[in-house]
Amino acid sequence: MKRVIFIVLDSVGIGEMPDADAYGDVGASTLQHVYDSNDGLKLLNLKKLGLFNIDDINVGEKEANPAASYGRALEISKGKDTTTGHFEMIGVNTAVPLRTYPHGFPKEIIDEFSAKTGKKVIGNIVASGTQIIEDLGEEHVKTGNLIVYTSADSVFQIAAHEEVVPLEDLYRYCKIAREILRGENEVARIIARPFVGTVGAFVRTANRHDYATEPAIPNLLYRLDTAGVMVTGVGKISDIFAGKHIAKSYPTKSNKEGMEITIKLVKEQRQGLIFTNLVDFDMKYGHRNDVAGYGAALEEVDIQIGELLEFLTEDDYLFITADHGCDPTFVGTDHTRESVPVIAYKKGSASANLGTLETFADIGQTIAEIFKVEKLDIGKSFLNKLEC
Repeated sequence: MKRVIFIVLDSVGIGEMPDADAYGDVGASTLQHVYDSNDGLKLLNLKKLGLFNIDDINVGEKEANPAASYGRALEISKGKDTTTGHFEMIGVNTAVPLRTYPHGFPKEIIDEFSAKTGKKVIGNIVASGTQIIEDLGEEHVKTGNLIVYTSADSVFQIAAHEEVVPLEDLYRYCKIAREILRGENEVARIIARPFVGTVGAFVRTANRHDYATEPAIPNLLYRLDTAGVMVTGVGKISDIFAGKHIAKSYPTKSNKEGMEITIKLVKEQRQGLIFTNLVDFDMKYGHRNDVAGYGAALEEVDIQIGELLEFLTEDDYLFITADHGCDPTFVGTDHTRESVPVIAYKKGSASANLGTLETFADIGQTIAEIFKVEKLDIGKSFLNKLEC
């Protein structure tokens, strides 16, 4: 049976979208700026696969004989976040942007949240996740009040110290918020942001949990599930899709663990879709403007991609892409509206320049054709270019 490994390098965008000016992101180029800022960055396996051969990428030296097909994909959805990016990959166009709250959440929402949780709220502003726990962490620890904040993305985030608010309680509060923020107030994700430490040294933990809005159906995961094709999520994939049509899920605490699990699954699981999200690029480095950390993370994953390639067979397909940008050299700490790389590898097949794909959904449509399930509503398959 055919098997697909689909890896999302979360936030590794490759240059501004044509409409970047509408998002304030003209000049953003995550991969290029990380590469340029890290002298001697070694991405030998991604280079071998053709990453540097993508049209107009302006990163590194091109590979003379790429091992994979390569291109860039544009996003048709309105937004620049994890949800819209991943939803589009599986064939869902978010034509109307999910709601954002640039001035914080309305009083009636906060009042309802407080009434249903029995907890007071502090914050309720647009803020960096690391900065807000530095600013409000001490007050939270003293009072037990929940830190609520948002960003340029469609998110309602709750930060709480793990010794003050047990994780099970924090997750329950997130579920309450998820039920409140429906309909006209719908946000893409409710995010639990637990942290530990002492005043002046608070740090977020890996026990983050997302409560996402559900993707519209039909979509790729729905098509595969109803056709009996097993979908396995690694990292936050299950969170992103609200657990819908994911047969097995392996949450992770790091990119390294995500790749280790992916490689283990490739060794053991001979069928279906293995769908992996590597979030460290975004969460640990992009949002924190940590250019050196971002570069080191790319090098680490590049080595593991080399290990993964050793276990792929001629019946396997490997897709590597991203969901948006988060340029750590850019103004601010938010995501950036960028096109994304597309690497498509099939052992023994010739390389092709895929050019510029009109939508992230072209990848999903290609996967749909591989598994011979019904077509998605958007996207154009490029499977014919991978099997020559």
